[in-house]
Amino acid sequence: RSHLCSTRNHFGALSIEYLTSWKRGAEMASLQPVSVFKQAAGEEKAETARLSSFVGAVAIGDLVKSTLGPKGMDKILLLSSTHGGEPSMEVTNDGATILKAIGVDNPAAKVLVDISKVQDDVVGDGTTSVVVLAAELLREAELLVASKVHPQTVISGWRKAVDCARKALTDAAIDNGSDPEKFKQDLMNIASTTLGSKILHQYKEYFSTLAVDAVLKLKGSTNLEAIQIIKKLGGNLNDSYLEEGFLLEKKIGVNQPKRLENARVLIANTAMDADKIKIFGSKVRVDSTAKVAEIELAEKEKMKDKVDMILKHDITCFINRQLIYNYPEQLFADAGVMAIEHADFEGIERLALVLGGEIVSTFGNPEKVKLGRCKLIEEVMIGEDKLIRFSGVALGAACSIVLRGATQQILEEAERSMHDALCVLSQTVKETRTVFGGGCSEMLMANAVQNLAAQTPGKEAIAIEAFAKALRQLPTAIADNAGYDSSELIANLRAAHSKGNATAGLDMEQGAIGNMQELGITESFIVKQQVLLSAAEAAEMILRVDDIIKAAPRKRVPDHGH
Repeated sequence: RSHLCSTRNHFGALSIEYLTSWKRGAEMASLQPVSVFKQAAGEEKAETARLSSFVGAVAIGDLVKSTLGPKGMDKILLLSSTHGGEPSMEVTNDGATILKAIGVDNPAAKVLVDISKVQDDVVGDGTTSVVVLAAELLREAELLVASKVHPQTVISGWRKAVDCARKALTDAAIDNGSDPEKFKQDLMNIASTTLGSKILHQYKEYFSTLAVDAVLKLKGSTNLEAIQIIKKLGGNLNDSYLEEGFLLEKKIGVNQPKRLENARVLIANTAMDADKIKIFGSKVRVDSTAKVAEIELAEKEKMKDKVDMILKHDITCFINRQLIYNYPEQLFADAGVMAIEHADFEGIERLALVLGGEIVSTFGNPEKVKLGRCKLIEEVMIGEDKLIRFSGVALGAACSIVLRGATQQILEEAERSMHDALCVLSQTVKETRTVFGGGCSEMLMANAVQNLAAQTPGKEAIAIEAFAKALRQLPTAIADNAGYDSSELIANLRAAHSKGNATAGLDMEQGAIGNMQELGITESFIVKQQVLLSAAEAAEMILRVDDIIKAAPRKRVPDHGH
């Protein structure tokens, strides 16, 4: 009996030990994460995902922050060649250009790159400001989330702050659209402010006049296709000028008239080479060279028929997108018609718009074709190059801005600067309200938001206050980039606005607080509003994220032929 009891006790102890070890194993298994994703997929959760988003967005903001303002610095972009050649180089301080050129892997950083592109497409300027403001909002949000304020509470506060800031900006806007003289001065000031932070800063008065004259020719249209920018190496930036009419960077054919008055222009996109047999895989066998000559003669006759059909349109100038070979060129010269070949697609699209004609490919119905008209076509020299000038065109708004400069990099940056100014001015002609620059509008909005925070109960007040702090970071960055004491300047600016001085802003020439109205530092209302709304929306979208899921790449299945 004692032996049986000891055996039973032994088995009892074993079963308890087994159950304990099984329970411990089950607990350990439950602690280990169970992956439901494929091997190449991944996930970042909660705080890790949010931190990843904040870090990426703030890094992008810090990258372009030093380019902000009239004393901002430039960046050199080295762009690798796709064909294995030497890398090209760009020197720029345009936020959209910098962000387009760099490859970003962080999802939040990509959102900021996208809002910069949209800002560039919609209004043309403020591409750096929108990224810096969004990054500063996320920097503030990071501190709030770390202080256990829920992201949805922050977003709710921000939305109230955006409404308040937008109302303050709208109330401060000035509209001189009904007074042509004052409005033209507003446009000059806007162009001068826009170009003040670009490479054209030294000649901003001269280029502002060029840009305003070009935009006023559009008579309220926002179609910038009618304004052509041509870059020519040589000379200085102040040798640039505005040319009436349209310039085409092509040459007139041999033995053809170099000057035409009251021209009738046919714009075409058709093959003008010797019409060889176009059936793929076909072969022609001949038993003598005389037969080859017959084939060549047939090709010539075919081409002559085509040229005759074109000449039936009663034209004095023929412009083709494709090449014009020697034989048809000779036929046009014999008929006294000016022929211009290889005007690229953008060139003929713009020509059709400017001359009021249509692009044609078939010539069987001359009565249905709309010809382009122009008072004078002539060949002109710009620098070392010959160009064709179309004067007195059907679209009176058409003009060309000829930029001169010492290097290709200077010309490209000057073109980007002029494009920004033209975009802003064309939008301002449509939406005539203006606001003051130099940090004046940002401080005005920040003070209005700060007052709202003081009247708001609960945690939302902290988020609203953080929004005001982020807005004040824009004038802070402008002062920092100019090498001044930003803490003192921003404190003085804030005090000036609190005392009711609504035109106070940063005078970066003197390093002091100045009157923006007297200094003529004016910006377009639509640009400032777009910066505020785009930055707030992008920051809100990033702040909502609590999980980043990386999808597994699709495996490429080899294509086995049947």
